[in-house]
Amino acid sequence: MSEFFSQGGYAFFVWGAYGMVALVLVAEVLQLRLQHRTILARLSRLARLSQSSRPE
Repeated sequence: MSEFFSQGGYAFFVWGAYGMVALVLVAEVLQLRLQHRTILARLSRLARLSQSSRPE
């Protein structure tokens, strides 16, 4: 089992690469959530503006 974790002497590179990929994936998910909220807020604001400028 220790051979698996040592990765033939390349453990720092291998596990570092896995760590960086995990970090980038988490950052992308967070960025997409923020972008989604921003888009929804803009659409909501646009809908309110179009409702308020429409004569009744």
